[in-house]
Amino acid sequence: MTVTIFLFLGIMMTLVFLGVHVAIALGVASVLGVYWMLGSVDIAFSVLSGTSYEALRRDIFIVIPLFVLMGEFISRSGAAKDIFTVCNRAFLRVPGCLAVATVSGNSIFAAITGVSIASAATFSRLAYPEMVALGYNRSYALGVVAGSACLGMLIPPSILMIIWAVLTEISIGALFIAGIVPGLLLALFFVGYCVITAKLNPEMAPACSPDAFADVSAAQKRSELISGLSIVALIMLVIGGIWGGFLTPTEAAGFGAIGALLVGLLKGMRKNDLMDAIYRAGRTTAPLLILLIMASMYSRFLAMGGAVQVINGAMFSVSENPIIIMLMIFAIWLVLGMFIDSTSIILLTVPIFAPIAAGMGIDQLAFAIFGILVIEAGLLTPPFGLLIFTVKAAVPDPTVTLGEIFRGSIPYWIMILIVAVLVLTFPELANWLPANLL
Repeated sequence: MTVTIFLFLGIMMTLVFLGVHVAIALGVASVLGVYWMLGSVDIAFSVLSGTSYEALRRDIFIVIPLFVLMGEFISRSGAAKDIFTVCNRAFLRVPGCLAVATVSGNSIFAAITGVSIASAATFSRLAYPEMVALGYNRSYALGVVAGSACLGMLIPPSILMIIWAVLTEISIGALFIAGIVPGLLLALFFVGYCVITAKLNPEMAPACSPDAFADVSAAQKRSELISGLSIVALIMLVIGGIWGGFLTPTEAAGFGAIGALLVGLLKGMRKNDLMDAIYRAGRTTAPLLILLIMASMYSRFLAMGGAVQVINGAMFSVSENPIIIMLMIFAIWLVLGMFIDSTSIILLTVPIFAPIAAGMGIDQLAFAIFGILVIEAGLLTPPFGLLIFTVKAAVPDPTVTLGEIFRGSIPYWIMILIVAVLVLTFPELANWLPANLL
């Protein structure tokens, strides 16, 4: 049985690294593994169909498309530009004002979109041209955009948190709330780095002009005010509803999508923008749901073969020290993050690692936040660096190189890993709010 498990896990990882889509790799390896163990093609496909049916009929799966749709409505409405402008005006006299505004804007935008890639693409077009026009160092400006986009997967609502919660069957609401303190802590780290760098090296981040917004019209201010108040109200509705126990995550996602639609209409979103947002949400959601179905089949295969116990035994044969085990998990996630996207890493590893961590007595909320942070750091590291390539594709400057973005993002993934270690060392950072609010 041990040989069978490692054989098919090896087949799956080989397919992934050969470029086969993760959903197909998960499905092929799982179906073949079940067939190998039970000796029947009919039973293997019966398990696949039953698993798919059980996965799709769970109402929790509607959370993903609704939160994605909410983010798309806000993105298409142009509210992101207003958020950045308001933050820029608020931090006008702070060293590195545009960089601080980018981090702050991403923090707010993260509470709506829940997707790092959306934040990276949006602020590459908004913030980077503003910073370069003011004389910011290009690599520094690109690093701010790419690094602060990672907040999208930590500050709720987060698609990665939803996927993690579905796989481990922990409360989505509790995991959302668990991400707030680490998310704000990480944002403070980013802001501190921006301010200190601008103080020590003003040439890298020149000061903003105090008169930068002197000619802003009343109509523009009114539009920005509408955006700001609408976004704050939407965040309070979604996160506050979950905090207060008035709304389940599914209900909060539904109200959030409706609220985002109203914000878009107030901002002048047209029919074409509306339909485009719906189509884009569908194109984002469909692959995620297929991945989750295949991940459910993968989890079933692991359970049938006793894979968790086998891998648990293999890891503890190296060392029984929980610190060594966590360092092994940390290293695996960091290496995988260099080559595979965050969602795929969670689907591949969490069904194995979460039970191991629980068996060692590690708080599950803290472990989840730790894992998301470490995996997210991989989005900024070479050679894959999905966020780096997103910024390269979205930034309106063809002369920008990948090397410049990678260099600028180095301090950010280091800070992400520092916060990850802090959360694991002090689990109260993740579990204090859920314990007191839920």
